Amino acid sequence: MRNPAAPWTPEEWEALEERTRRRALQADNDAGAWRVVASAARGVLRSFSTSFFIVTRFLPPVKRAKVEAIYAAVRYPDEVVDSFRLPDGERMRRLDAWAAQYEAALEMPSLQTALEGGVPCFVAGFAQVVREAGIPAAYYRAFLDAMRQDLNPRRFVSLDDLIDSYIYGSAIVVGYFLTYVYGPAKPGDFDRALASARNLGIALQLTNFLRDVAEDQRRGRLYLPLDLLRREGVEEADATDPRQHAALNRVLQNLTGLAEDFYVAALADLDAFAPDSRTAIHACMDVYRQLNAQIAGSPRGILHRESVPMARKFKVLPTSKYWRLPLAYLTP
Repeated sequence: MRNPAAPWTPEEWEALEERTRRRALQADNDAGAWRVVASAARGVLRSFSTSFFIVTRFLPPVKRAKVEAIYAAVRYPDEVVDSFRLPDGERMRRLDAWAAQYEAALEMPSLQTALEGGVPCFVAGFAQVVREAGIPAAYYRAFLDAMRQDLNPRRFVSLDDLIDSYIYGSAIVVGYFLTYVYGPAKPGDFDRALASARNLGIALQLTNFLRDVAEDQRRGRLYLPLDLLRREGVEEADATDPRQHAALNRVLQNLTGLAEDFYVAALADLDAFAPDSRTAIHACMDVYRQLNAQIAGSPRGILHRESVPMARKFKVLPTSKYWRLPLAYLTP
């Protein structure tokens, strides 16, 4: 996950929290409060991720609202570590406070009870999804641990180390959240759906890493495995050093190929998901496979941040359902 062109400030997040809490507590019941929180989460998704917002329009409304709640619950901690202009100690304090509120929300009997107890709206909404969908509570703890790791970054000796030590928490468990919401085609397919989600999470995260090498370096982070760098003669990677560009581009070529293998593996088990979720999942794969291929074939080098033009994103979507997109953008 990465920031939009103009990230929200902590004050903007706090204002959204205040508005959403007030409206949710004014609702007549938990169902009304859920609609308020889900609507606010939809606004977060629409503001931060054009690609994911578009593909989620092809989910059934009940599943779509839960996915939007999941997105908001992972977006805020990601912004804390990536965008908030705060000392690292304050960022860590905010993550720890958010984690404590998650644990509190899990013990609450309802959404409105959690809000009345001071739990942040997007934590309370996500905890409700966890309870209703049966998502293991430990998955979100792993996600927050990965966010903490971004404040104390380390190097990864191999791709397996990167996957096990970081991508598991930053991306794989998010795929698991979504799998519990999407559901399997039939009960016996659930393990295959989880395997597909794991492969897709790895692929998506690798693509994001490869797009943002220079940006991550500015934050003191390196997600390129050390063994692949050393194979190309790079002991200390520096994306700003022209002498390293050829070697780093070969590393990117290698990793885009590995990412494509994970996309292919994820696609092979797409049929394990419930039919009403497959269009959105397939569209997500297609959009990011385009980005991955664009990075692999880019002549502009490691310092250029690639993106898929909107027109090409639309080409991967089912034309029979285009009508949903303008409606989604026009609805407050």
